[in-house]
Amino acid sequence: MLCVKPRPLFSPPFSVTFSSPKHPKRPFTLSTKSSKTSITMSIVEHVVLFKVKDDTDQAKVNMMLNGLNGLVSLDPVVHLTAGPVFRTRSPISNFTHMLHSRYKSKEDLNSYSAHPDHLRVVKENVLPICDDIMAVDWVADNDPLPLSLPCNSAIKVTFLKLKENVNDEVQGEILGVIKGIKDGVSGIQQITCGENFSPARAKGFSIASVAVFNGVNEMEEIEGNEEYVNLQKQKVRDYLDGVIVVDYVVPSSSSSSNL
Repeated sequence: MLCVKPRPLFSPPFSVTFSSPKHPKRPFTLSTKSSKTSITMSIVEHVVLFKVKDDTDQAKVNMMLNGLNGLVSLDPVVHLTAGPVFRTRSPISNFTHMLHSRYKSKEDLNSYSAHPDHLRVVKENVLPICDDIMAVDWVADNDPLPLSLPCNSAIKVTFLKLKENVNDEVQGEILGVIKGIKDGVSGIQQITCGENFSPARAKGFSIASVAVFNGVNEMEEIEGNEEYVNLQKQKVRDYLDGVIVVDYVVPSSSSSSNL
């Protein structure tokens, strides 16, 4: 399946300075499909990580990915990409595949999750071949444009598990560090972060971010700035109980919604 433009399915650098811990979320304005009237909403990020069983036949893996990407036709979905993980950078993580999608509201995400087609794909194609699944959802702290990510875009996803004694103020400072990364690292086209609002599926990880690059080369350039990256890690390391970082490349089978 080719990468299609516009139609709607199912990381660790940080900045030099802390931002204010409590930033109001900036709304995103879109037009509805049935009307030209503009409405205000905040984009919801949805990331799912899958660990496919080691002995799984590739044909069944393909069926899972085809099924997930096929959910692009559901009305609530604004953007979706599902495919193999490019690289896992965390020793505590052994996930093999990832899904990243976007929605115009929490209600749309709920509608997608409860849709019969989504439930069927999960039951028939996902659960039988996966050892482990985790999902994190957050409201984007800014306007991630374009909503639809082009084929071959590189994505760095970061999940943070905070220690029990971390208060709201420190959590706000950590989010501020993440938000400022774009000012200190070149090549980032988009970055959003936020607090997870689906704790039951997140394995205790409460903060998430996604950084988008034009391609793998641009994402790899972060590694060349080791001194800067280590400085940012030091700012949050004492507050963390776990980190998962996954690199992913948008495959040609990904599609997006007409908005």
